[in-house]
Amino acid sequence: MSAKSCMCQEVGLLVFPCSGSSDVGELSDRVGRTIAKCGQAKMFCLAGIGAHIPGMIESAKAAKKIISIDGCPVSCAKKTLEHAGFKVESYNLKDLGFEKGKTKVDEDSIKSATSKITGGKIEETISRSSDGCCAK
Repeated sequence: MSAKSCMCQEVGLLVFPCSGSSDVGELSDRVGRTIAKCGQAKMFCLAGIGAHIPGMIESAKAAKKIISIDGCPVSCAKKTLEHAGFKVESYNLKDLGFEKGKTKVDEDSIKSATSKITGGKIEETISRSSDGCCAK
């Protein structure tokens, strides 16, 4: 896999998904991984920010943009990042039509949520990819 075709090393945009214990937490995590794998952003460690690990805080400060993806209205990812002093572009899967306890985490839901967050850009990347960077 080449970094040029996927932009997999692009670090200007960091994505912090909730990886909570519910179905929508799992979906948030899978969406974040899909976005990162397709070169739209670099996935980063939310727990490291919450624990105030100095190196992780400094790396996050260097980002051009920070995105949080939460699964439910509690918005733990967004609140963790804001508590650490970051300005966040936030997405909540509840607002995108995914219900906690009622969401099947499968390729269709991952693709749907990812497309809603990226404005469909991810679908173009997935469809064009022939080198295995992005899962179909």
